[in-house]
Amino acid sequence: LLINEDSLLERAEIIREKGTNRSRFFRGQVDKYTWVDVGSSFLPSDLVAAFLYAQLEVSEEITQKRLALWQAYHYFFAPYEANGVLKRPVVWNATECQHNAHMYYVLLPDLATRQAFIAHLKAHDILSTFHYIPLHSSPAGLRYGRSHGELTVTNEISDTLVRLPLFYELNPEQMAHIFDVTEKFFQSDRRLSND
Repeated sequence: LLINEDSLLERAEIIREKGTNRSRFFRGQVDKYTWVDVGSSFLPSDLVAAFLYAQLEVSEEITQKRLALWQAYHYFFAPYEANGVLKRPVVWNATECQHNAHMYYVLLPDLATRQAFIAHLKAHDILSTFHYIPLHSSPAGLRYGRSHGELTVTNEISDTLVRLPLFYELNPEQMAHIFDVTEKFFQSDRRLSND
């Protein structure tokens, strides 16, 4: 668990320790330990921790590779956005905000286009997906939550967003294949072409 706010360290440790002050007990700071807050079993197994540690050792390299892939997508889709075919992610001023290339997505004109695009990519062995069902219309959201209004923007984004493959091992040949297959999809419908 990585925390960048000193005032949260003690409580984070307690929550991590299933709501107990067990770590303080092991350090000799209390004579017995007990439950003092909410918590759960968040401890990873040794095997999971070993994988995480190895990734943390090269986290900067992983992030830089993902950012390069993200930027390649962003550059590729720029002409399509300029022609009104789709929308790309908004890029904030890098001095104020940075991202870690968690995902790359595009927003297509409607649900039918999104579904056709996902099917086209799948037919060419490219896995893409929509993002998720909005909370307000999910089974748990309908059961436990409530919303104010129709949430039309949320519904529209949910219907039109496509996540494209973005993972550390993605290589230039695979990216070229994704771009080629994508171009063929947009060229097959003159309405969506960026020509």
